[in-house]
This record gives sequence, C-alpha cells and structure tokens, in this order.
Amino acid sequence: MNILVIGGTKFVGVHLVRQLLAAGHRVTLANRGTTADTFGDTVDRIILERTDADAIRHALGGRHFDAVYDSQAFSSNEVKYLLDAVSCGRYIATSTVSVYSPNFKLGLTETDFDPLRYPLKWCTRTDFAYDEIKRQVECAMFQTYRHIPAVAVRFPLIIGEDDYTQRLHFYVRHIMDAAPMHVDNLQAELAFIFSWEAGRFLAWLADKGCCGSINAANVGTATLGDIIAYIEEKSARKAVLSDTGEPAPLNGFPDYSLDLSKAEALGFHFEETRTHLHRLLGTF
Repeated sequence: MNILVIGGTKFVGVHLVRQLLAAGHRVTLANRGTTADTFGDTVDRIILERTDADAIRHALGGRHFDAVYDSQAFSSNEVKYLLDAVSCGRYIATSTVSVYSPNFKLGLTETDFDPLRYPLKWCTRTDFAYDEIKRQVECAMFQTYRHIPAVAVRFPLIIGEDDYTQRLHFYVRHIMDAAPMHVDNLQAELAFIFSWEAGRFLAWLADKGCCGSINAANVGTATLGDIIAYIEEKSARKAVLSDTGEPAPLNGFPDYSLDLSKAEALGFHFEETRTHLHRLLGTF
C-alpha cells in the first residue's frame, strides 16, 4: 500500500512507520521537517505546516494515497484542510480517551461518545480545550467526510521509554531526589498504552475494513500508588508526598478504563499493562 503518515518522526509515529515498512508498505512522511528521522531512503518526505490550509493544498493537492495516518489533527478545521486536499482510500486519525471527558468511568465503550450525534463546530486548535477540539476532529471525520472510510483510534495515556513528555519520569525523578510532589489520585485506576503497542495497532489497521471510533489500550489498569510503591521498592527511597509539592503530571484523572471488545473482535490482542510496566520503569 502507498501510505501517507502525517508526523512520523517521534514517539508513536516512529513505531508506526517501522511497522508499516516491515510490512512492505511504501511510506511518505509529511511534517514540518524540523525533527530528524532515522529512516534514510526507506521513506519519501513532504514538508508542510499542518495548520496551514494553503501549505497542505500546495504540498498534497491532487495526490492519492491508499491510506493516510494523521496524528496531528487537533481541530475540525485541520481535518478539513487535509481531506479537502488529498485523496485517500482510508483515513486513520489518532484520537484520545479525552473525548469521553468528563464522563470517565471503568469500562468505557465507543458508544459513550458518539461523534455522529454531537454538534459539529468548525474550529482551530486554540478555540476550545483539548477534549473538545478532539471531539470536533471526530465529528468532522464522521459527519462531513463520511464518504471516506475512516477510523478514529481512542488512546488512553501513552507511555514508553521514548515519551517526550516524561510523565512517568516525573515520579521516578522526584522519588530519587526526595523532592516533594503532590499526587491527588493515588488510588485511581488508570488505563495506559505503550508507545510501541500503539504503533503496532495503528499499523495493523492499515488494510483492515473496519470504520468508526475504536478504543485501544493495553489490558488492565494500574494506579499511581502501585507505580510509586514499585519505584520506592526498587530504589530503596521513599516518596515525599505533600499538598504543597510540585503537582504531578497525571493529577486529575479519575478511575477509568477502556472496553477493548471491538478491537478484539476484529482480531487484535493487546498485551497486559503490568507485564511491561515494571520493565519500563526499570529503564528510567
């Protein structure tokens, strides 16, 4: 397949491109060209600014791809800019568990947010909060561009050795340095997906016929209390928890998990969260 990847130079995008190349697909990366990649002459490259309709039309206008992967759509306008310019047999966008906000719960199913029944607002990425702009991405995909076979992959918190946000590093670093931190949800059950698993799932979708929104996560949950206790055990140091400490990056998340029945019924099996979480923490 001839596949366009918007982004593809860091985190989940790198894993996605590696998987696509390993499967024998022809891959073109489209991004600003400011982050180097390690793919050499195994990929083609296009330089564009994702938020600029004219730049997208100039770079991609009239081109056709069998599939387009888009991890950089952060508003309904950006979906419009891209899908008005490029022809594709399949559009796969990275969405988020935040579309369910504020109605988080254990066992969230895809029907807990229906983009076909939610009011579409044409917007930019600065018009609303993160959860709303990502809801609007899905609304644009499935309402205005319903003629294009599309999938919105709803990921939970993405973690990995290559996580540039360093969210889990925060807890390790503060414990090792005995630095006070404020954690407001120690016992909340949280869903995660590892960056390599996210890339593997996205690549697997390339030639599948499914459409619509789909949850994707590693199996099972973990609490920050569990994570902190493991770091304490392995480091022989004690976390300094304080209401006046530096706010932790995963504060504010309540109990939630994702129902994976749809992905599993399609034939994809996610690995267990706890199988790899301790190994990941040991690399920091």
